[in-house]
Amino acid sequence: MKRVRVIPVLLLHNSGLVKSIKFKKHQYVGDPINAVKIFNEKEVDEIIVLDIDATAKKQSPNLKAIEEICGEAFMPLAYGGGITTLEQAQELLYHGAEKVILNHTLLENPKVIENIAKQFGNQSVVASIDYKKTLLGKTKVYGSNGSKKTKWNPIDLAKKAEDYGAGEVMLNSIERDGTYTGYDVDTIEHTSAAVSIPIIACGGAGELNDFKSAIQHGASAVAAGSMFVFQRPNQAVLISYPKSTEINELNESIQRRTT
Repeated sequence: MKRVRVIPVLLLHNSGLVKSIKFKKHQYVGDPINAVKIFNEKEVDEIIVLDIDATAKKQSPNLKAIEEICGEAFMPLAYGGGITTLEQAQELLYHGAEKVILNHTLLENPKVIENIAKQFGNQSVVASIDYKKTLLGKTKVYGSNGSKKTKWNPIDLAKKAEDYGAGEVMLNSIERDGTYTGYDVDTIEHTSAAVSIPIIACGGAGELNDFKSAIQHGASAVAAGSMFVFQRPNQAVLISYPKSTEINELNESIQRRTT
């Protein structure tokens, strides 16, 4: 039985760890190194670290900070933010990241994805797609931290990412980010049916059943932020992660539904 990957997402903003709601209202939640150490103890499957400042400020990845984080991480780490060249990806992979995540570059210069995939393998590249519905009800991809609408819909952009060599696609629903309302399973289902590479579902997770629903609709992995850094109902900062028994039960439940 293939084990479902459950992935915490950490957002870096002004060198600190924050969490957003619908890509806005960033709340400081602590030091990224401390968070990684706690996730080590909880034996997480892998972790995603996204610098949400880098592209907006046209900054290259902070290799020193990333190396420090990777040095503390006992799990595979995927990093995104400010990656625009093959050389930057190479440095990140050499400094401890297992995968690089490309969002802005997927939209502006997807040839970089192809170059990274050719040199380091498809498994080293994750294409990140942020999307939401427009006022007219159409689902569109948004760039620049969700502030600029593009011509793309998630399905077509996921196909493009696969064509250029991405090994995975991370689908992030802007509207559900930080809301605990569950994943956008319709988009997950339609996108996963259109590509052959794994889909990482992100945006909206609030409970274990949300993970199950995303997997049953085609996701290969599930990612979450607020669910793992806040304790409800008061949104107190508390790093958490499902127990191994809970994840095993999740996997067994999904297996029963598919056999």
